Amino acid sequence: MDKPVTIVILAAGLGTRMKSRKAKVLHQAGGKTLVEHVVATALQVAPPERIFVVVGHQAEEVRRAVSTPGIGFIEQKEQKGTGHALMVGRSVLSGLDGYLMIVYGDGPLLRAATLEHMLQAAASSDGAGVLLSAEMSDPTGYGRVIRGDGGRVAAIVEQKAGTPEQLEVREANMGIYCYRADLFWKYIDSIRPDNAANEFYLTDMVEILNRAGHFVEAVKIDDPTEVLGINNRLELAEADRLLRTRKLRELMVDGVTIEKPETVTVDMDVRIGMDTVVSPFAQILGRTTIGEACRIGAGAIVSDSELGDEVDVGPFTLIHSSRLDRGAQVGPFARLRMDSHVEPGAHIGNFVELKKTRMGAGAKANHLAYLGDSHIGARTNIGAGAITCNYDGSRKHPTRIGEGAFVGSNTTLVAPLEIGDGAYLGAGSVITEDVPANALAIGRARQTVKPEWASKKRALRKQSG
Repeated sequence: MDKPVTIVILAAGLGTRMKSRKAKVLHQAGGKTLVEHVVATALQVAPPERIFVVVGHQAEEVRRAVSTPGIGFIEQKEQKGTGHALMVGRSVLSGLDGYLMIVYGDGPLLRAATLEHMLQAAASSDGAGVLLSAEMSDPTGYGRVIRGDGGRVAAIVEQKAGTPEQLEVREANMGIYCYRADLFWKYIDSIRPDNAANEFYLTDMVEILNRAGHFVEAVKIDDPTEVLGINNRLELAEADRLLRTRKLRELMVDGVTIEKPETVTVDMDVRIGMDTVVSPFAQILGRTTIGEACRIGAGAIVSDSELGDEVDVGPFTLIHSSRLDRGAQVGPFARLRMDSHVEPGAHIGNFVELKKTRMGAGAKANHLAYLGDSHIGARTNIGAGAITCNYDGSRKHPTRIGEGAFVGSNTTLVAPLEIGDGAYLGAGSVITEDVPANALAIGRARQTVKPEWASKKRALRKQSG
């Protein structure tokens, strides 16, 4: 397009029908806040410096949710309608030429292709702009698009103000506009608060432009759910379902197998490589990336983590903020958290927990272990029941185990501690001092056996009873 576009996202309202202390646009669907979805869509159409978010209720929290550098903010301290939201930003916006596009911060399903289509329609028209409309079987609550000569939009009539004939119209205004910026700012002061709410409504702009000798056209969208606004928790849940369904279809088209997709939860920013299989009831959340030919087991939850190719995650395994390299095997019933790193070919078995721990290539901890603040060398074996005692009541301490070491079952490693390459630790030991490379360390009391002790004790108990 020859002319640039400025996008204004209206996100100042509290959203009283949500019945929440949190601003409506800060509620989440598809793993992101509503306003984050809209910003991501806008960024596919305009550069950050041409995107502005109108904030009001919980303005600072909304600013923090919009993390993309360069995006501008306009504060609407008093919410006096959609037209007023643009009026308060006039000093910033009116100097920007081209087209002015207005969208809502609670519309997470809106696609960039729809905005591009609106821009193309505006560019190919001699009118003042276009609005987005849809044919609805039940448009109750929406403004009706009243068309005049040549099919152009004559007015937008709100539900409360419509005549019985006008309310029979099924074409509804979706509230998304693309205007020629020069004409919009020329006539914006003609919007008056002549309504029961005493607010300035953008819908009045259509009639204002018509009176001034211009015209506005409507671009129909085939699927009204794309511009579904969120007003309550039911609509929020529906938007979440639609977003996740859209994401799952995208992944499956790209070569990911998702078993029983109706049970699987995948956030919008997740990336998964082809030939990976996701089992029923798995959850893949946040900004997780998963390589090719992996398997994510039933009921597993992976969040904000990076998995290489051919990683096998067993059922009911929890992985958070961690990295698993190619060929790693984790689970079932394992837990990785807080910056753990599993190197190629390492195995983490059932009921093993890692916290800030690096498992070297080919290392194994196959059963019932806790490894915290640790570095485990390549090919080292951690026996069942082994734990690192990394917390002394006030500080965390590290444990470092070299390559090719063997840690016997039920060993307790009291950090800070360093175990050398190839060292052996006897089963049941409590290790409190460093162990040199290739040494054997045993830290347990010598076993004592007292013959017939148990029989004598039972006899005494019987006599006293």
